[in-house]
Amino acid sequence: MKKLFLILAFFSVFYTCAQVGGEKVYSFLNLPSSAHQSALGGAANTIEGDVNMPMWNPAMLDASMRNKFAVNYTSYLAGISFGSVSYATQINKKIGMFYAGIQYMDYGSFTRADEYGTITGEFKACDWALAVGYAYATKDSNITVGANIKIINSLIDTYSSLGIAVDFAALYRHSNERTLLTLVVRNLGTQLKSYDGTIEELPLQINFGVSSRLEHLPLKWYVNIENLQQWQLAVDNPSNQEIDIEGNIDPEDISFLNNAIRHLVIGAELFPDKKLTLRGGYNFRRSKELEINGTNTYGGFSYGVGLNLKKIKFNYSVTKFQPNVNSNTFSLVVNLF
Repeated sequence: MKKLFLILAFFSVFYTCAQVGGEKVYSFLNLPSSAHQSALGGAANTIEGDVNMPMWNPAMLDASMRNKFAVNYTSYLAGISFGSVSYATQINKKIGMFYAGIQYMDYGSFTRADEYGTITGEFKACDWALAVGYAYATKDSNITVGANIKIINSLIDTYSSLGIAVDFAALYRHSNERTLLTLVVRNLGTQLKSYDGTIEELPLQINFGVSSRLEHLPLKWYVNIENLQQWQLAVDNPSNQEIDIEGNIDPEDISFLNNAIRHLVIGAELFPDKKLTLRGGYNFRRSKELEINGTNTYGGFSYGVGLNLKKIKFNYSVTKFQPNVNSNTFSLVVNLF
């Protein structure tokens, strides 16, 4: 435990680097790309045996992912799609595990027009990132540390941007072999080339996660605290404003608890080791942000299933990123050898 606390203290120096969601470049890096993670609320950092996990938490990379290959696809609104490819291998037990993955976001086609509104054609926009990761377990096997380095590219019509980022993570495995704790610093980096000469900040994110498998029930639970680098996540929702008879606008009153709970994401898996696994999650921040006139749209809920065969695993999840539309994520994991 002492080693873990030293690692956590090292990572805590990044806590003062705040960010606001949606105001950073390459925000797609913080979207869950696998159906397994999406079904658990979109922020689980301690999913074992899933080769997609090192994209989010490189310390989760272990020998159980050796020679596994995964493909993921998510359908969003208006023809927007998001996907990733992942692969892990091990050269030998002494060196450790290596990981490689690609994320992409395709925004589809847009109508191009000049300053007078005259349509001149169409253009496309897309983002992608190539990640290479490494993890090493200490001799006592209780602590694993890992890191990713990512090359990021974004294209918007004739404009392009290039960036580089790193992820750092530490994982502690409890002696009961059922409980995991982790701290992850993601997207620490910079733009190497901006769209128009103005360097923008990357979407830094610091997350803490814990999970545990119940001893006498086939259930595993996950609790994750997101965005530790920034306390204030809540923003006034215009749909929740009140107007008095004199026309004065009273903005939404966001309490301490209302803001605090937006850092929390929970999830659970039923029958995690069986051929058919059931999953569910709740993202408190997403739920609050998708509220309309104070009415819950159930946008924080997510759910999914997993089919676990000998050489192949298929995962599916349903998530809401917009009040009236569901987003579907499909994942296929193949054991190549």
